[in-house]
Amino acid sequence: MKIAFIGLGNMGAPMARNLLKAGHELAAYDVLPRNVEALAKAGARPAGSIGEAVAGVDLVITMLPSSPHVRSVYDGEGGVFASAPRGVTLIDCSTIDPHTAREVGARAAERGHPMADAPVSGGTNGAEAGTLTFMVGADEALFARIEPVLAQMGRKIVRCGESGTGQVAKICNNMLLAISMIGVAEAMSLGASLGIDPKVLAGIINSSSGRCWSSDTYNPFPGVMDNVPAARGYTGGFGSDLMLKDLGLATDAAKQARQPVVLGAAAEQLYRLFSAQGSGGLDFSAIIGLFRRTS
Repeated sequence: MKIAFIGLGNMGAPMARNLLKAGHELAAYDVLPRNVEALAKAGARPAGSIGEAVAGVDLVITMLPSSPHVRSVYDGEGGVFASAPRGVTLIDCSTIDPHTAREVGARAAERGHPMADAPVSGGTNGAEAGTLTFMVGADEALFARIEPVLAQMGRKIVRCGESGTGQVAKICNNMLLAISMIGVAEAMSLGASLGIDPKVLAGIINSSSGRCWSSDTYNPFPGVMDNVPAARGYTGGFGSDLMLKDLGLATDAAKQARQPVVLGAAAEQLYRLFSAQGSGGLDFSAIIGLFRRTS
């Protein structure tokens, strides 16, 4: 299949490489020429513009930083809508707000392009390994067509519903993840300050009703687990500023829906404080620094 991949950052580049490994003919475009050059070395056709990337392709995949970037790439001057042949299928894997996903999807439909929103979970490691989870908003027929391609970049491909529901699933999941991480950070810090060995406390939590992914797989307390950001100075992983972005998407969507998200809003403010202190580049589990008592 001839595929254009637009957005070759930390997530997009390894996703695109997996498509190349699967044997697809890939055109690569990014605003940073060095990212395009790196994919060209892996076998992609380098493109100097969106129009050049989408010429003659069967499918366009985008992985972009934010809602304004998605609007610009698709609906801007020289963007996908202005350049792609009518009928080309579009998949946006960016994490954006559901309202934008639905608006861009509607604009795509007006131009004869079937479009799915398909944000991912699994981080850069999952992107490299091809084990991402895709949360897809698309009708059943479109989902059936794109699932085999997504499966070459991910392990679990889930249809969440119609347009925009992939983004709904993503922001709800990440809001809950942020809340649970803060809860584990508070509990672990409290236990340590009261004199219990953090490893003992983690073991009890992980065999009791407080168990969750943030405690048993990604524990934020240093020394409790190996091979997690807490074991390497909170480097790598999922950045706190990225979590802050996703929390902002969740709380903005909640306002539009007139749906209370009390803990989600509190989590957003805590990550905003953490970022303002200069820690936005650290993994989101580093939020424990707001609670942990150090000598």
